[in-house]
Amino acid sequence: MWHEPRSPDAPRRVWRDWVLVGVLLPVALLEGVVRPDMPSRVVSVGLAAGLVPTLLWRRTRPLPMVVLAFGLSGVAQVLTGGVSPESNTMVYLLLLPYALFRWGSGREAIVGLAVILVKTAFSVVVDYRGPADAAAAFAVVFSVVAVGAAFRYRTRARTRELDQVKLLEREQLARDLHDTVAHHVSAMAIRAQAGLAMAASRPDAATEALRVIEAEAAQALTEMRAMVHVLRRNTPADLEPGRGIADLSQLEGPGRSGPSVRVEVEGDTAGLPPSVEAAIYRLSQESVTNARRHARHATRVLVRISAGDTSVRLHVSDDGDPVRPAGTPGYGITGMIERADLLGGTCVAGPNPDRGWSVTAVLPRTGVTG
Repeated sequence: MWHEPRSPDAPRRVWRDWVLVGVLLPVALLEGVVRPDMPSRVVSVGLAAGLVPTLLWRRTRPLPMVVLAFGLSGVAQVLTGGVSPESNTMVYLLLLPYALFRWGSGREAIVGLAVILVKTAFSVVVDYRGPADAAAAFAVVFSVVAVGAAFRYRTRARTRELDQVKLLEREQLARDLHDTVAHHVSAMAIRAQAGLAMAASRPDAATEALRVIEAEAAQALTEMRAMVHVLRRNTPADLEPGRGIADLSQLEGPGRSGPSVRVEVEGDTAGLPPSVEAAIYRLSQESVTNARRHARHATRVLVRISAGDTSVRLHVSDDGDPVRPAGTPGYGITGMIERADLLGGTCVAGPNPDRGWSVTAVLPRTGVTG
């Protein structure tokens, strides 16, 4: 725990923080006016209002804010003769230990927890009101700490799973690219052998073979650049062959326990790089699988591919019950977005305006990443 790093991407001040501060300041002052029974009114109100700005730095500087807030609370209790400040508004201070364990490093969390426990124990001893209140004070502290730590490690676990999904997608893309380059090299070798064999009897055959080799080499170079872009991210590659648009017919037909699937192809798909074809197939396959698995009362799934001059558009939709987005995207959708991004394209998934769910991906015809 001592060597635990800080949580990455801690958000700085956002508009909600300013709203919270803007609300708590007048509430602290109003409580001092409407509560005639508040002991040490000036100290309690001043402390409640003066510590509100600590919320603005609770994520970026969690330990200093905890030390400042709980340290001043302890000093105020000493100045008031051992009576704890009783401003109900000061419940907002519980956000500080939460932020400490959610965003701070392990070292900051341990030091901050020690400060909080010392302050809590001091308040319990000096202003003892019975075992129930003492137990409640420590229970509240540990509950807030537990919630902060739970959110911290839950977010970290999800990040690891998302990274694993992205890694798998990159591995699949690297497989397809490897197989593509091998295809072009094989074609060049065969053409070169044919040209050499026929060069003596048909000189024009050698010229034709050179033209084909030049075209294959240019295409292989394009695909190789894309593969290098992937492999620079430390992604291994193996030799599993990829699939293409012609294989989409395997997805058609009625499902055993789900909607039927129809595939429509518009435009000229000839000459598409195998990496783009493999991406179209995999995105379609994942979309159809999701529809058959999750679309309630769906009767059909339409896979439409439109090939243009510069890009290829994939649109997969079903006619299931109306749905709402369920927070963060699932791992399958995350993998689809990652695959499209690696080829310089985009992929968007979401509910239709009327019924069902749609996946729309746009990939450049060249299949070269930016």
